[in-house]
Amino acid sequence: MTQHLFDNANIPWQCLDNIEHLHYSILDIDRQNKIVDVVFRFAANRQIVLHRHKVLNKTFVIQGEHHLYEADGRLKEIRPVGSYTSSLPSDEPHREGGGDEDAIVFFSIRGNDGVFYEILDDDLNVIATLGMQDFIDLYAAQTR
Repeated sequence: MTQHLFDNANIPWQCLDNIEHLHYSILDIDRQNKIVDVVFRFAANRQIVLHRHKVLNKTFVIQGEHHLYEADGRLKEIRPVGSYTSSLPSDEPHREGGGDEDAIVFFSIRGNDGVFYEILDDDLNVIATLGMQDFIDLYAAQTR
């Protein structure tokens, strides 16, 4: 079987202030159904900030391995390229990252009018949140 490499050179990658090792590109926002489709690029052999998913997230790994880590940094799960998951909202904090190469993962975030993600410090205190309006604002800035 022929192996194909995913070329992400034409994706308009963005970054969030104070969140290292993560880039994103919002593909679409369905305001009526509160769905945000976005690709995230997780840096190789790095972990992003501790956080919780407060809404349904459907993911598809496009490139690399999507690594999930416990709050204390221990590896919890490896999702290989081509894997699809549907993750219910959870109070379980975790970190994410790439394996030996950057991981590119498509997320379809199925939201509501509340919080989509809680960003946490190492003591599990909520230090920031992201919701529908935040993604709308990020998308507007991305498309300017």
